[in-house]
Amino acid sequence: MAGHPHLSVQALTKYIKRKFDADPHLRNVFVKGELSNVKSHPSGHIYFTLKDEKSRIQSAMFRSSASSLKFKPENGMNVLITGDVTVFETSGNYQLYVQSMQPDGIGALYLAFEQLKESLGKEGLFDARWKRPLPLFPTKIGVVTAQSGAAIQDICSTIERRYPLAEIILFPAIVQGPQAAPSIVKSIEQADTYGSIDVLIVGRGGGSIEDLWAFNEESVARAIFSCRLPVISAVGHETDTTIADFVSDRRAPTPTAAAEMAVPARDELFERLLDRKRAIYNSLSNQIKNERKHLISLQTSYPLHFPERLYRPFTDRLIGLEGRLLRSGQDITGHRLSQYQRLNSMLSTFSPEQRIKEGHRNIVALTERLTRGVHQDVRIQSDRFHASVRMLKALNPLTIMERGYSIVYQNNEVANSTKSLEVGGNIQIRLQDGTVEAMVQKITLHEGEEI
Repeated sequence: MAGHPHLSVQALTKYIKRKFDADPHLRNVFVKGELSNVKSHPSGHIYFTLKDEKSRIQSAMFRSSASSLKFKPENGMNVLITGDVTVFETSGNYQLYVQSMQPDGIGALYLAFEQLKESLGKEGLFDARWKRPLPLFPTKIGVVTAQSGAAIQDICSTIERRYPLAEIILFPAIVQGPQAAPSIVKSIEQADTYGSIDVLIVGRGGGSIEDLWAFNEESVARAIFSCRLPVISAVGHETDTTIADFVSDRRAPTPTAAAEMAVPARDELFERLLDRKRAIYNSLSNQIKNERKHLISLQTSYPLHFPERLYRPFTDRLIGLEGRLLRSGQDITGHRLSQYQRLNSMLSTFSPEQRIKEGHRNIVALTERLTRGVHQDVRIQSDRFHASVRMLKALNPLTIMERGYSIVYQNNEVANSTKSLEVGGNIQIRLQDGTVEAMVQKITLHEGEEI
């Protein structure tokens, strides 16, 4: 086979793809089957497998076509598909590019309605605990509907007839077509932030399911649920039901019925006021009659003819209680006085002034004792002193000199022996009244020997 050129895989795949694309029988193909392996890509594309009992084909639905779906494709769903069959060059597989998809055996809008209803119901958006009561006497009523439709005319005429005190504030919205849902959501949000609105009516006149579909959109349902105002849905006629009806606080079959539900009837209010007036009058009249009978009965009763008999027992009891109170007061006062005197006596005993006086007396007594002791001790010491002086005088050599004695000093020392003296030496003789300087001329011992 060397003489034949070899094709690349890409070239072969492109050739096959051109064959598929050139075949008119593979264009705008109508196929039915069961969905499996459904995957929704964040980009908006949907990829799935379409199968029957014996075969399957890979399929893709791009965002441009998937955005128009009213329902959510799910595994196991039987569908009717229109599309083109071609080859995906990267993998070399042929697949179905879907242009449109419809549920097999059921309408797409009905299926989308049931899917959203089930999803929001599981979230609890339809629960009765979220339903708010409508105001009894609203002053401002908001209306979200078409500006020129029959719905606003029916609502205005009904409210004007039933309750002209209420003010109607219109928040115009597109209620049909692809722009309807965003417009309705925007008007609901404007009404919610407007302020001073008591109740909000959201709706339009009747029509086909396609005409009413904006009120089945998830965004509209969540806007109604998030609205802080009580919301009355008024979409279509009595046989029409939308997701907005389930999520609203009240559901009215028609816009006229919504207006009747939002406001009380003037004639009914007048009749209720008259009934209340009659009831109040009858009640007060009966009460006055009963009170008058009671007054007459009291005025003619026996005790009121002799009123002093009513309070005489209480007077006697009061006198007895006053006597008991006086005696008890005297007893308590005497007892308290005795306690006071006893405590005052105890306080006097331990008072600082009394203790100071007692301390002063002790100081005086101790001072007298100390003075006597000091005087006695001084006298004893004085006697001892005088005795010592007399003894000192008796032993003082100077005192002996008064009787004619003298003391001899040599070189400022007492010469108490002749052995310490020498002839020709100088001596000092201490007399009673002075000292005499002398020189030793002769020394004689007691035995008469001369030195």
